[in-house]
Amino acid sequence: MDKSLLEILACPICKGELLFDTKNQELICRFDRVAYPVIDDIPVMLENRARRLSGDE
Repeated sequence: MDKSLLEILACPICKGELLFDTKNQELICRFDRVAYPVIDDIPVMLENRARRLSGDE
């Protein structure tokens, strides 16, 4: 994930900061506890494509 792109992107739900999980290729919003997939280096920033994070994630 390009670092400059990560600085621009924000969570579409709360407009908060996103963290990139390189292992799972996801953008994580800790506030809303959701993970957005990154497919072929393209972030899929759709709320209906996000997965809910479990309590231990």
